[in-house]
Amino acid sequence: MAPGTEYSPQTNGIDGGSMKETSVLAMEDQNNNNNNNNNDDESLGGLASTNMRKPPRNLFVMRHCTSSTFLAESESEIGFLGLKSPSNEKSGFLPIFRSGSCSEKGPKQYMEDEYISVDNLREHLRITAKFPSPCAFYGVFDGHGGIDAALFIKKNILNYIVEDSNFPTGTKKAVKNAFMKADHAFLNASFLDSSSGTTALTALITGRTMLIANAGDSRAVLGKRGRAIELSKDHKPNCTAERLRIEKLGGVIYDGYLNGQLSVARALGDWHIKGSKGSKSPLSSEPELEEIILSEEDEFLIIGCDGLWDVMSSQCAVTMVRKELMMHNDPNRCSSALVKEALQRNTCDNLTVVVVCFSPDPPPKIEIPRSQKRRSISAEGLDLLKGVLNDI
Repeated sequence: MAPGTEYSPQTNGIDGGSMKETSVLAMEDQNNNNNNNNNDDESLGGLASTNMRKPPRNLFVMRHCTSSTFLAESESEIGFLGLKSPSNEKSGFLPIFRSGSCSEKGPKQYMEDEYISVDNLREHLRITAKFPSPCAFYGVFDGHGGIDAALFIKKNILNYIVEDSNFPTGTKKAVKNAFMKADHAFLNASFLDSSSGTTALTALITGRTMLIANAGDSRAVLGKRGRAIELSKDHKPNCTAERLRIEKLGGVIYDGYLNGQLSVARALGDWHIKGSKGSKSPLSSEPELEEIILSEEDEFLIIGCDGLWDVMSSQCAVTMVRKELMMHNDPNRCSSALVKEALQRNTCDNLTVVVVCFSPDPPPKIEIPRSQKRRSISAEGLDLLKGVLNDI
């Protein structure tokens, strides 16, 4: 179990959030995939003196973060990925943000995941001018080829967003610019290994609006009254849209790997693949954005690296978290339960999960009207019934 660690970015305006230890729980359901990545946590100051590609140290088993803040917003309806519903200004919806995080090395030799969890940006950044309220920020960064890229992006991405001239009125443009600026700044950081890389998935909430930005195969899933709503796409090289983009730019996909080297189609860093700054590379650092208006039905958000999604479906994760919240209402224990369950399912990767709740209360029990109840038979039961009928 890891001792507490501090998030203390070295650029202007950022103060640290705390990370606390907690215990682990477990749960159930299914899905399968496969992907390999590496991940870890520490300050930038010690990076120059370590082996950048493979950090020569044994890392602690788990890291946690728990925090909460108030968020006032109105009710609105939200649909599936890519669909936004109009807001309902008459609602008196007053949710509370509570977040919990868990990160574990898993079966990998090194830990290269990083994450950020900030429930109150105004307080965290100590900024009042031109800053929306309420405002929160979360992110997971799945590193590979060393910890340098994941740690650098974690330390700097938030600064690049809030310091962009488009923020806060044009958050989409600000976030896109921040991803590109952070990628280029990493290349220019001479004391870091620019060949290391990382996926980046962030959730920026300003007022009632949540903006998900994703570059890579981490995933953001919204829990909406028990339903799983995927708010990001996994950027795998074999994905049709990514494959067409890669091939158009002269890249190739070999055995599911971009140019036979990388299992993701978008990432920050990896400059040995991208080549020189300004050149068009099949490996993109541009995030894909999804903006939604939170409603009273939106209960929680799960963001996690692919170590979780390789062995668990989005619906399974939402079902687990909702059930856990109904038992103990603790997002930190929920993130631990997901991590432990993924380990029991033999994930091959590092594991990082952040769970963000939008209410101070546990999710309500879902009552299904008697007229809407459906009775079904399992596949096993159907086979048994067929066997009995055949014997008649």
